[in-house]
Amino acid sequence: MDLCDRFPCADRDALRQVLEAKADWVGQAKRGFLRYREPWQSVRHLRASSCAFSGDVVRIGSADDLAPREQEQVREVLRAFMPWRKGPFSVFGIDIDAEWRSERKWNRILPELPELAGRVVADIGSNNGYYLFRMAAHQPAFALGFEPYVQHYYTFHTLNSFAGQERLHTELLGIEHLPLFPGCFDVIFCLGILYHRPSPLEALRDLHTALVPGGQLILESQAIPGAEPVALFPERTYAKVPGTWFVPTASCLHNWLTRSGFRRVRLFCEHAMSGAEQRRTAWMHYESYEDFIDKGNPLHTIEGYPAPRRVFFRAEK
Repeated sequence: MDLCDRFPCADRDALRQVLEAKADWVGQAKRGFLRYREPWQSVRHLRASSCAFSGDVVRIGSADDLAPREQEQVREVLRAFMPWRKGPFSVFGIDIDAEWRSERKWNRILPELPELAGRVVADIGSNNGYYLFRMAAHQPAFALGFEPYVQHYYTFHTLNSFAGQERLHTELLGIEHLPLFPGCFDVIFCLGILYHRPSPLEALRDLHTALVPGGQLILESQAIPGAEPVALFPERTYAKVPGTWFVPTASCLHNWLTRSGFRRVRLFCEHAMSGAEQRRTAWMHYESYEDFIDKGNPLHTIEGYPAPRRVFFRAEK
């Protein structure tokens, strides 16, 4: 696929240079790349007889599509992509219970979902593609995942080699590459990314720039409780995560959006985090939400900061 041809408004020369550099980087014969590339290559010839993306579980194929030996090979490949952060999936009858109950987030978005049919969509920080597959049920013209991590990049490409969704694609790009796509997207999803950016206003301006006039942003973020328009800047970590910078209140994030140029900014959902939504599973063995929270006072993180909430905004360019 020549991605540049799909985006005539993009800075295509610069984009092509970035994509070529990324291809050279990920194509190296190094263990960190081979550990994910080789599993993908070993099963990329397999195809699902059917897919279902409208339910909570992303379903790709059924057990009957594969011989027992092939199914066991797929199971080994899927386990090679652990830990699974987003889900749930069912792949050729193999159930994957990921760390995040991602269907809960999607179901909160659904009542506010912009029209996706025939639209060009971006998913920033698309991970293994769970939300891209859920978008596929709404018939976008094209949906591009921005995912800079090699593990998630190859996980998506493995799943989509089975699913064969030509309108879905992921590249090794981050939110910092959005300036290469001025006025390119009808809808952008930015879910769980903003608090990982050292300059949230710069990130929001880049999101604004990448939308067409009238384009829609669905933004979901970690937040702290409170009515004042303030943000927490943790000393080192927040809920044990070192890559957390600014954690705003809902009103602070509202102000960031409006001052970044967005209009019709609206908070449409807010809820407290819980261990029912993010937890250890057989497909994610590492620490999860219950390890990030003060066991003596669940209203605080392990560092003593206010425990996280999640906030959802819809905004327009």
